[in-house]
Amino acid sequence: MRTATMAPTTATTTTPQAPEALGPVKTRRRPVLIIASVAALLLSALGGVWLWTAATSSVEVVVARAAVPRGAVIAAGDLMVARVSLDPAVASIPASEVSTVVGQRAALDISAGGLLTPDAIAPETVPAKGQTVVGLSLVDGMLPAIPLKTGDDVRVVQTPGAQGQVGEVSPVTIAAKVVAVTRSQDGQFALVDLLVSADAAPDLAARAATGKVAVVLDSREPSRARWG
Repeated sequence: MRTATMAPTTATTTTPQAPEALGPVKTRRRPVLIIASVAALLLSALGGVWLWTAATSSVEVVVARAAVPRGAVIAAGDLMVARVSLDPAVASIPASEVSTVVGQRAALDISAGGLLTPDAIAPETVPAKGQTVVGLSLVDGMLPAIPLKTGDDVRVVQTPGAQGQVGEVSPVTIAAKVVAVTRSQDGQFALVDLLVSADAAPDLAARAATGKVAVVLDSREPSRARWG
């Protein structure tokens, strides 16, 4: 009897292949968004610098809470302290000196919310009783080249007449104190307000009207005399 020999069959096993590893998903960045983000960061940084600078350069000064007319006594309720940013060249009164302002008189009309300056206050009314303020309009050469300041002691001197001769008699002089100095709109004249005694005011006004007067500056050496 023949035996059939069958060749062994080899089962073919198919091994599933592992999926290919996927790389990281690449996102597309929009240049506009990147620029906007950078700009926002820069603006934030600049804003922080500005706020820091403003905070460190600001100072506390005295300002007017209410309007104070010229010559009125300044009360504590008329004042308040405010923190502001000021150029060092701007004159102001530090908040620490607010108590020294109370009881002073307003040398100028002070508006509500206005910054108080040393020139805006005075220890007494100007002009006080028995005194008068006379205004002079002078061309260059009729007053010193040195800028006149409030409180300067000056003398008003009568200048020669039409003939240009002084004469044998000493020229008339009137003692005065500077209240304010400004320039005319065209810059051709110096407008000088002078404080004189009430008795000397008519004479000074009459001489000033002729245009034949000059102002001379006396010593600025401190004296013990009161202003005015």
